Amino acid sequence: MVNDQHQEPTDDLTTNTDEVKEVLHDQTVVSGLYETYFLDYASYVILERAVPAIEDGLKPVQRRILHALKEMDDGRFNKVANVIGQTMQYHPHGDASINEAIVNIGQKELIFDTQGSWGDVRTGDGAAAARYIEVRLSKFGGDVVFNADTTEWQLSYDGRKKEPVTLPVKFPLLLAMGVDGIAVGLSTKILPHNFNELIDASIAILKDKPVSLFPDFQTGGYIDVSNYNDGLRGGKVRVRARIEEIDKKTLAIRDVPYGVTTSTLCDSIVKAAELGKIRIKSPGKNIAAVVDNTAKDVEIIVHLQPGVSPDVTIDALYAFTDCEVSISPNACVIIQDKPHFVTVTEILRYNTNQTVSLLKQELDIRRRELMEKLLYASLEKIFIENRIYRKIEECETFEAVLETIDKGLKPHKKLFYRDITQDDLIRLTEIRIKRISKYDGFKADELMRRLEQELAETEDNLANLTRYAIAYYKDLQKKYGKGRDRRTEIRAFNTIAANVVAAANQKLYVDREGGFIGYGLKKDEFVSDCSDIDDIIVFRRDGKCVVTKIQEKTFVGKDIIHVSVFKKNDERKVYNMVYLDGKSGISMAKRFNVTAVTRDREYDLTMGNPKSKVLYFTANDNGEAEVITVNLTAQSAAKLKQFDFDFAQVGIKNRSAQGNILTKYNIRKIVQKSAGASTLGGLDIWYDDHLGRLNRDERGRLLGNFDSKDSILVVYKSGEYELTTFDLTNRYEPNDVIALQKFDPQTVVSTVYYEANQKQWFVKRFRIETTTIDKKFMFIGDAKGSKLAAASIDAQPRIEIQYQEKERGPVEKMVLEPSGFIDVRGWKALGKPLPFAKVKEVKLLAPKAPPLVVDDKPTVASAVVTQDDVDEPEVVADGQLGLF
Repeated sequence: MVNDQHQEPTDDLTTNTDEVKEVLHDQTVVSGLYETYFLDYASYVILERAVPAIEDGLKPVQRRILHALKEMDDGRFNKVANVIGQTMQYHPHGDASINEAIVNIGQKELIFDTQGSWGDVRTGDGAAAARYIEVRLSKFGGDVVFNADTTEWQLSYDGRKKEPVTLPVKFPLLLAMGVDGIAVGLSTKILPHNFNELIDASIAILKDKPVSLFPDFQTGGYIDVSNYNDGLRGGKVRVRARIEEIDKKTLAIRDVPYGVTTSTLCDSIVKAAELGKIRIKSPGKNIAAVVDNTAKDVEIIVHLQPGVSPDVTIDALYAFTDCEVSISPNACVIIQDKPHFVTVTEILRYNTNQTVSLLKQELDIRRRELMEKLLYASLEKIFIENRIYRKIEECETFEAVLETIDKGLKPHKKLFYRDITQDDLIRLTEIRIKRISKYDGFKADELMRRLEQELAETEDNLANLTRYAIAYYKDLQKKYGKGRDRRTEIRAFNTIAANVVAAANQKLYVDREGGFIGYGLKKDEFVSDCSDIDDIIVFRRDGKCVVTKIQEKTFVGKDIIHVSVFKKNDERKVYNMVYLDGKSGISMAKRFNVTAVTRDREYDLTMGNPKSKVLYFTANDNGEAEVITVNLTAQSAAKLKQFDFDFAQVGIKNRSAQGNILTKYNIRKIVQKSAGASTLGGLDIWYDDHLGRLNRDERGRLLGNFDSKDSILVVYKSGEYELTTFDLTNRYEPNDVIALQKFDPQTVVSTVYYEANQKQWFVKRFRIETTTIDKKFMFIGDAKGSKLAAASIDAQPRIEIQYQEKERGPVEKMVLEPSGFIDVRGWKALGKPLPFAKVKEVKLLAPKAPPLVVDDKPTVASAVVTQDDVDEPEVVADGQLGLF
């Protein structure tokens, strides 16, 4: 009993130990599984989901959609829901991802023909449900994407179907459509490019010429590609909406940047206005500040507050809203089952070489097909014309039939490019009696000649493969390139300083004694309007200067003598100061700039000795130098206790300069005797006709030296002129400007234009008689159909005119010199009509050289109309342009 009772627990223990060992044997150490599983998953997402293959530029879902659509293709539209169902035989990730990919491809309007509501990339409207919209392959897609003979196949995920490994695409589809993809630890972003530019670049590669490619977006607008870096990661492009000034109170946005919708753009404008970055009209009962009128074309109307500069507001829209966005490309593609970061040019070069390879394969296949057709046509001809078919009538077995045919062909076998097989013999036995009886040897010879010609052409194309590929690309461009012009205009953008264009949405106050500044001190002294991103410069009585960011309330030190908004690198701002040196007792006078500082760092403007203090201080926006009267104390030993001092005697130096000795005696007070003029002279202004902006950085063409009363004359292609200030915030649309120069009242504008009411061409010369600034004046007549053909502000312009004296007469040429053809008249005058039935072309030649002067008298007489030098090349100088 004792042993039995003792044995039972022993058996149980043995059993439990075995079970534990079995459980431990089934367990796996997990320390390396996370790494293995993560790498497997990451590789799967990169290769099978997010990143396109370089061979066809498609992600797997896109490739499967195209393959399914090709299988369904019968020329008619298919419901997208049906295409999704067909694609799910190849793509194991559900219908939502397939539907999204189909809509994305369809919206790019390249390889799909669509029907129904497919959404709008400009407004962000989504497509209708898959059961309502329809799709089919476009003619272009069918031509360049598919060829079963050159496609490599693999089994689908369940082994029931075959799908392409990659499609034999003979076009840079990846660069035309662009792609976005986010994988695990990896992303790709390839921007879309222009159809015709891609073809031109492919042809250039085949001709071994350099290429440059830049993005082009369906949404249009402007793009700055100066940092594109050929699409490689690390590059960047800036994209802007096209903004027009309708009038001084209204702006119109005509495009949206790539990736931005009209609704998000409007929201960003409203948000910027709420933050006080821009000033738009307060919403009223009948009108909103921002109105989206987008229909066929984008149109967003922005109403400005009265007195707000449209030019500054346009810059502010670019600086603070989605009217300008920055896009960073990151060209990543799958090459030989691995992701590679490459340039756009490398992708295009790979695709071009692949296209040549695919064309060669197609030519090889066609060559073999033609050779087989020729071989069979020859066999058939010999079989029928030599009546071999009659010799088989006596044969009793099929083997004897084949042997008889083979024997009959034997004398001719040396003519064939390959050996005759049994299959060839069997095929001859299948010829029907009806065909033999109606056989026409002449037609057969004609067919063989055509086959031989086509074969010779194919072999020639194989021998000259580059020429054939270039012809292929040119044919694609001819068939499908129409209407695919560049939509996004390439431009260089200026860098907009946010603090310059930010609206003054705050008010700056100062507590001089307490040493506080800010926009929250509303009970203290008002200084000026400012924005909430401005820096503020402060000068104190102890000779210290500090620059700090505007806040609600900031302590900057007691006894403030001057405070204002700080403008970095403003060399025109000059400070005039007299200070007492605390150590020597000498009073110093100095003039200085503060152009660049470290924020919140104090700078000493004196010699740095204790008890130094500022006795006199002024801030001058344009370098003015005033005259001051210095009064010394009665106890001073100076003989002259009052004298005048002109700051113009002091040179402008940096803030750390000690200055000039004013007096070594004690000063009782200093008062300003008279305000001075600027010692800096006028401003040299340049015009950058690429940016359409004025600048002081010596970029572009020097317009001249400007004083405060000077202005700029602008002549527009629309037939208007305008006088503007020389403010650097002014904007001029380069494509709209004919001439832009410093305004001289003696300048004569010479024009050739068509007046629609009169149905007549006129020549006109006039001077600017108006003085109103920032207002356009029409000088060609406002009748619909009137147009400006040429305009010049040169003293002696010459204009070449091609004309017909009669409606159907010959086209002739003449060179017109307006200065000899018509006198200067008023800007509203019609001018002098041209005596021609029709003017075909007008262009400007190089202006006439100024007359030589001998004994103070000109030696050249002006001609009225001449036909000399009509064949010389056109030369258009600055300040003139031929439009028609």
